[in-house]
Amino acid sequence: MHELLNTLYVLTQGSYLRLDHDTLRLEVDGDARLVVLIQHLRALVLFGNVMVTPFALHRFAEEGRNVVLLDSRGRFKGRLEGSQSGNVLLRQAQHRIAGEEPVALQLAKAIVAGKVQNSRQVLLRAAREAGPGTDGERLRAAAEELGRALRTAGRSASLDEMRGFEGHAAQSYFAVFTAMVRGDRERFKMLGRSRRPPRDPLNALISFLYTLLLADCCAAVESVGLDPQIGFLHSLRPGRPALGLDLVEEFRSIVADRLALTLINRRQLSAADFEEQPGGAIFLSEDGRRTVVAEYQRRKQEEVTHPLLGRTMPLGLVPFIQARLLARHLRGDADRYVPFLPK
Repeated sequence: MHELLNTLYVLTQGSYLRLDHDTLRLEVDGDARLVVLIQHLRALVLFGNVMVTPFALHRFAEEGRNVVLLDSRGRFKGRLEGSQSGNVLLRQAQHRIAGEEPVALQLAKAIVAGKVQNSRQVLLRAAREAGPGTDGERLRAAAEELGRALRTAGRSASLDEMRGFEGHAAQSYFAVFTAMVRGDRERFKMLGRSRRPPRDPLNALISFLYTLLLADCCAAVESVGLDPQIGFLHSLRPGRPALGLDLVEEFRSIVADRLALTLINRRQLSAADFEEQPGGAIFLSEDGRRTVVAEYQRRKQEEVTHPLLGRTMPLGLVPFIQARLLARHLRGDADRYVPFLPK
């Protein structure tokens, strides 16, 4: 089983990273702030103006450790990858299946089933906590709608039809998202999903968490030798990590959305942690990003039981296990891919 290695998130502007034998040193204005053994790191996620020496980049690329580049507000810019690892026959099978719609459709159905079932469980849990009032009724009604969407999506005859049902389910889910907010609801209400750019603090928060989650899921599929650009549910576009996005789907609600709600409902974030830009775009402030990254790292350390394997493991390890299960299916060693559905 994989060891759960750390991801180092560097948010301080003007930071400087350099190699020192088998350690990575983080300096700010010439002062050492952190020294960490490279063998303990799986990835670097760099926000904005962060400098890295070429030797450090070479070391990470040679050893298959990811370097993800985001702007200072957390928007994805690029990723450094080393030479392709893994069995070329596995990637060949992945590419072949992605080009055969009847086979790809079955995988897409599994991915959507995982996403919708996990989203539905988040709604039902929130409904129980809300009790018999209006919020609980809205959440239960939305959960029933997702249940119907799940059954309908299972009968999809094409990928485009499947994507349409998935989009309808997502729309129903986000339409009641505000009903799960117990903190400052006026400040953290969601008027529909907005992405580029986010138009309210709640959208800004979940978009930032989705970016962190995508970096982890891309690392997971790369770790087993799969091509993150070739997916089954998400359509192919230049520079788009379609398979990484596919894997993200089953974790969006149970990892990112639940963490976003926890941060708001426990008042770990406030209006002061967000900044409005010209044109109405909303982003997390630097202090807000620090809070979210720290809690995201803690969330990944929480122990969960994998329902298929019957093993207890850190949540952050689950995407790597799911990537391995997907690889087994693509190689023909497993009849189907089973998404992660925690109890």
